[in-house]
Amino acid sequence: MKTAVKKLDATKREMSIEVTGEVIKNKFEDVIKKISKEAKVPGFRPGHAPRDLIEKNFSGAIREQVLKELVPELYNQAIEKEALDVIELPDISDIKLDNVTLTFKATVETAPEIALKNYKKLKVSYKNVEVTPDDVKRSIDSLKESRKLDNLDDNFARGLGYPTLADLEKTIEKQLFLQKEHQQRQKMEEEIIEQLNSQADFKIPATLIERQINDMLRQTKIDLAMKGIPAERVDEREKELRKEMEPQAKKQVKTYLILSEIAKKEKIELNDHMPHNVMEFLLREAEWKG
Repeated sequence: MKTAVKKLDATKREMSIEVTGEVIKNKFEDVIKKISKEAKVPGFRPGHAPRDLIEKNFSGAIREQVLKELVPELYNQAIEKEALDVIELPDISDIKLDNVTLTFKATVETAPEIALKNYKKLKVSYKNVEVTPDDVKRSIDSLKESRKLDNLDDNFARGLGYPTLADLEKTIEKQLFLQKEHQQRQKMEEEIIEQLNSQADFKIPATLIERQINDMLRQTKIDLAMKGIPAERVDEREKELRKEMEPQAKKQVKTYLILSEIAKKEKIELNDHMPHNVMEFLLREAEWKG
């Protein structure tokens, strides 16, 4: 198999593929045998028609099936041979096939080349998480207001499954601590994301941005449906919403690509947990400032 890759822009590649010889001949043989078993030719039982009649009467179907089977096989082999990191389905063109040769072109979108200067010593600010008595009091006051009560006592706490009011207050304190800890973690992650995005300059594939916007629109429809708002309301503003969502979609895609690149460098598995696992790695390597 002969392959050649032409760079069209920062992420788009045009790959020319040519295969000759036994691969083509063998595929024609396989397809003709399959069609011969089922083909209906006047005067012959299925599977007993002469080969020349099969080739004559079903030439179009034979060619179509050969291409249907060969093009994906050869495309995948070519991608592996050229070590292209393809992120979108190919655009296949210029297909030429005879009995011994198949040539075609595949235009593909590839992952961008990402150069990261230093991702192991990023600076993040950190403050010790602390829950004050005033924090607990505000939560208790909010609880009283929501229940329209003047005071909370042990009876009220028992109604919520706690032995005493003091136990309820301890639980509220723990919940507030976890909430503040989560907010602190989010803030640190955002600092890391901002630093990574500022140091990495590359073209973000348009197909990935479009896919992310589609996901965001789909989620918006789901969220509105849960509030009783019909999806048509989103459809009416789709063009406007797409424009509004584009900056956020670009940032999300860029961040994901950067985290993926770090994962490859650090041999972190590329699965659904990859973003979290890479962020854990970056936080461990970061310089924390109190």
